[in-house]
Amino acid sequence: MSNQLSVAANRVVSLSYTLLLSNGELADEADAENPLLFIHGIGQTLEAFDAQLDGMKAGDKFAFALSAENAYGDSNPNFVVDLPLNIFEGPDVPADILSVGATLPMQDQDGNPMDGRVLEIGTETVKMDFNHPLAGEELHFKGEILEVREATAEELDHGHVHGPGGHHH
Repeated sequence: MSNQLSVAANRVVSLSYTLLLSNGELADEADAENPLLFIHGIGQTLEAFDAQLDGMKAGDKFAFALSAENAYGDSNPNFVVDLPLNIFEGPDVPADILSVGATLPMQDQDGNPMDGRVLEIGTETVKMDFNHPLAGEELHFKGEILEVREATAEELDHGHVHGPGGHHH
């Protein structure tokens, strides 16, 4: 199988993996029946993650750790903010939307989507954390490359994988 494709930019990669945090907690996983599918090298995964997979082929196993700096960065205290409680009230807002630990889809002042985790609910404010949930964490990946193929022109144009396990229009 010397003609087997290796992981490189603009190729579709299918892999199974587990992602553990330094404390041993399972943060994410994908098995062979429901693999992670992505177009390599276009920003769908962490740059340091892509770099670790470069040159691998189907059947290759991997195990590596990414420091917080090379993953989602350190937790930034400036991303923890108090928002007025009244923005979570109104006819278009579900009454039970607020609970400590809930992750809520929100927008910044420019309309960009971002997720915030509810830390505290006060009488007038809600403390929200807009750091990535894995900010400040060292990430430990272990898995196997299942398949590597060329991305189609349509996939490259759309910026995501199509077909089984991918996006459907």
